[in-house]
Amino acid sequence: MSDERPVASPCVHVCALDEEDICIGCQRNVAEITCWSRMDNQERREVLQRCHQRAVSKGIIL
Repeated sequence: MSDERPVASPCVHVCALDEEDICIGCQRNVAEITCWSRMDNQERREVLQRCHQRAVSKGIIL
C-alpha cells in the first residue's frame, strides 16, 4: 500500500468551457474533469501533462 498523497486537482475555480470543450481555467476536457476523482496518480500526472501542453499551445503559458 502506498503512502503517496493524491495528486492535487488543477482546478482554479474559473470553470467555463471554450469552443473545444476545454476548461479555460484548468485546461482539462470534460472527461478529464469528471473522471479525476477516480484516477490514480499516474493518470492524473498524464492529465496534468496534457493540460500543460494545451496551455502552451494556446499561449497561456510560455
